[in-house]
Formats: sequence, structure tokens, C-alpha cells
Amino acid sequence: MTRRMAEQISTGALRSYVHMVAWAATLLALASCGGAGTPPAARGIPPASAVPSPTVVAPSAASSAPPSPPVTSPKPRPEPVTAGLAGSRLTTGSAMVALTFDDGPDPRVTPQLLDLLRTHHVSATFCLVGERVKLYPRLTARIAAEGHTLCNHSWDHAEYLYKRGDAQMARDLERTSAEIHRAVPGVPIRYFRAPYGNFTPGLIHVASRLNMIPLGWSVDDQCYLSDRYGTGRAMVRHMTARVRRETKAGSVILSHDLDKPQTLVAYRQLLPWLRKRFEMAALPPDPPPA
Repeated sequence: MTRRMAEQISTGALRSYVHMVAWAATLLALASCGGAGTPPAARGIPPASAVPSPTVVAPSAASSAPPSPPVTSPKPRPEPVTAGLAGSRLTTGSAMVALTFDDGPDPRVTPQLLDLLRTHHVSATFCLVGERVKLYPRLTARIAAEGHTLCNHSWDHAEYLYKRGDAQMARDLERTSAEIHRAVPGVPIRYFRAPYGNFTPGLIHVASRLNMIPLGWSVDDQCYLSDRYGTGRAMVRHMTARVRRETKAGSVILSHDLDKPQTLVAYRQLLPWLRKRFEMAALPPDPPPA
């Protein structure tokens, strides 16, 4: 081997040695810095299986809030029963027109009214209050004897009779009918009119159970509104105007005889007018079953 070839070999070996030293230094630097390419164990990071899971602590019974009750819609409250004429008989059921007089008998007005009705050959229906029948039994007997129909109008005209229990309402009506029968034995009492027309389903049921027809009206002459219309000519004009305007075939007309002298004055005018236009009669004292 020549001297030149020996020098070339020495130089190549030296270069290889230098490259090896540089590569080793690079690896040592990466190991000391924990580079991204270094395995976790080499960087001092424990494996995932060695890391404990976080502990979840359940809240104690004392600290937990009670469960909320279920939300429920309130039950609808039943509608209050409203008193009124609904459910009662409002017309005669035929072309006939019926006059009805409430709250008597009255010892001053009723006898004159009976005379007036007899003069015009008109029969009517009298809705009688039990305690007044007890006071005037002979006058009650006269009403029936002259061909007029009798109607039960409660014992003492209690406005809120319909608010009582069924047994109390029944006793009131039975007591009234018994008093009418004491004055007129055996007379049919097939109609009941609630005080102030305050009918309710309960009161109607009680009357029906006692074989009485709930009797309302379709025309009201308003003879009782003396605070609004007075008791003289103005009241008579009001009564006659209402009856003439509202009466038609089949009407049941409401009026009053107790303490109502204006009724006498008004019907002296109305009876001839009504008789010319309508058939006038009392409600049948013993109507056939509906």
C-alpha cells in the first residue's frame, strides 16, 4: 500500500468516528430534555393503569333537598246553583192565558179581586202562603168555591227556601198544603210556586216528589216595584203597559193581591182588554200527568 492510500484511509476513519460521537451526543441531549418522542416511562410519567381515578363523593341525606311534589292542576270548583225560573212551567201549554195572584189571601184586596173576576167571568190561580191561609181560612174557602185554582206558595214566603235541605223544604211545602186542606178539605193542590221565583233543581225535585208542578210565569206586571214606579197612577200605567205589551197566547201572568190595591185598579182596565183578545182560564186544578 502506498503512502497516499494510507493517508486516505486514516482520514475516512477519522470522519466516521466524528459522526458517531456527534450522534451519541444528540441522543443524550434528547433523553435529558424529555422530548416528545421519548417513551412515557423514560420521561418519568406512570402508565394510565397506575393513575387512580378521581373519587366521586355522594351527597349525604341531610344535605340533599327533598324531592318536589308533583304539580297537579286544581280540581275545578262546582258552579254555585243559581236560583231562577228555569225548570218551572212558564206557559199554559195551550192558547189559554192564565192570571196568577201571589202572597194572599189578603182580607182587604182579595175579596174585591174575587168580585172583579166574577164580574168579568174570569177564573184565576191563587198562589197562597200557608201562614196567611191559617189566618184567613174562610177567605181561602171562598177562593176555591168560586172556581179558582189553588197553588202552594210556601209556608212563610222565605226568600232562601231553596238553600235548605231536602227534608226541610219538603216539610215547608207539606205544612202549607195541609193548612190549605184544613180550610178546603180535598181541594187539589197541584202547583207550587217558589217564593220570589227562586227555583233550583233541588226545590223542583222536592215539589215534583210531592206531586206538584213547579209554576213560573212568562209575564210579570211588576206591581211590587213601588220604589221605582210609585203606588198611584204611574204604577197602574206601568202594569197595564207591560201586560199589554208582553202577553201572548199561552202566557202565565204574574201579579199580587197582598197589600196591592193597585192590582185592583190595573185589572179593572186589563180584564176587558185581555178577554177581547185571549181565552182566559185558571190553570187546570188537576192536570193530567205530563
